[in-house]
Amino acid sequence: MSECLFCRIARKEIPSAVVYEDDELLAFKDIGPQAPVHVLIIPKAHCEGLNDLTPEVEQAAARIPAVAAKLAQEFGIATSGYRLIANTGADAGQTVFHLHFHLLGGKAMGGKLCQ
Repeated sequence: MSECLFCRIARKEIPSAVVYEDDELLAFKDIGPQAPVHVLIIPKAHCEGLNDLTPEVEQAAARIPAVAAKLAQEFGIATSGYRLIANTGADAGQTVFHLHFHLLGGKAMGGKLCQ
């Protein structure tokens, strides 16, 4: 999908603060962080969300928890704790319709996602 924001970031048409990249995945700092550490991890292949997984994207997405754990170590939040969240659909808060996971940490977040 040529006009998708995250596809354009993956193709390097839009600059981002990349913290991890391989052939299938890209991780970069969120431009509107909700925590001291807020990284987005995306498959490079376009997929709108978890309801639209293709075999190619499913294989790449299956590696996201391991990449998140590696990044949590690098950012110093593995021991204190972190969240790995994928919003699917507008009611869940998804605003960019390219599958992505939020890695959040660096502060105590409490038990509730909404107050």
